[in-house]
Formats: sequence, structure tokens, C-alpha cells
Amino acid sequence: MSGTLAAVSLIVPDHDEAIAFFRDGLGFRLTADIDQGRKRWVTVEPPGGGTRLVLARAEGEQHMAVGAQGFGRVWLFYETDDFDRDAARLTEAGAVFEEAPRLESYGKVAVWRDPWGNRWDLIQPA
Repeated sequence: MSGTLAAVSLIVPDHDEAIAFFRDGLGFRLTADIDQGRKRWVTVEPPGGGTRLVLARAEGEQHMAVGAQGFGRVWLFYETDDFDRDAARLTEAGAVFEEAPRLESYGKVAVWRDPWGNRWDLIQPA
């Protein structure tokens, strides 16, 4: 078997709000926005390419999972070639950093939360 991890689903309360955060705030590319009648298929991709996010609008009890998909853990990892530039862009877009940047053996890193409470690492590799 061979292949790639094409996309990961991120449960959000509203498609348009999520598109605005990722595309307008962070510079992600909107790769799909398809009306499927009962639902929309919405994907965004980081500026440097890679795994896309499927922005899945919560329905019914799924609202309990918004911001809680990682069960309180960091579960999304955003890699950058310029930590300070992207930390500033994230903050301007509404992300909240939980800590000051720290140096680890693998690079410069800090935990941040998106507008829905998901915990991410911003990492500039060593």
C-alpha cells in the first residue's frame, strides 16, 4: 500500500467563519467549496501545500466536539519557516497563544488555540 494523508476533518460551527479564519486570516488556499444539498464539502490547504483540512460543519450532537476533538491535547501541528512572522499572523487572525515560544531539540515551538479552542503547536524546525 502506498499513498498520502490527503486531508483531516476539523469540526467547526460555521463554514464561512472557518473559511475566513483559515483563508483570510492565515493565508490558506480554499481548495473546495461544493454545495452538496444537505451539506457543503469545504477544504483548505496551507500556503506551502500539504495535508488539507476538511472544514466539517457540526450538526446536532457534533457541536459538543467543536474545539474538543483532541480531548484537551495538542493534536494539530503547523510547521513554519518563520515562527515570528506566523505567530504574529495567527495572533492577528484571532488565535491565542498559551505560552511564550520555547526552544526544543526539534525546534522553536509554542501552543496556540484556534477560535474554537483546538490546541495546535506552531513549530519552526531546528
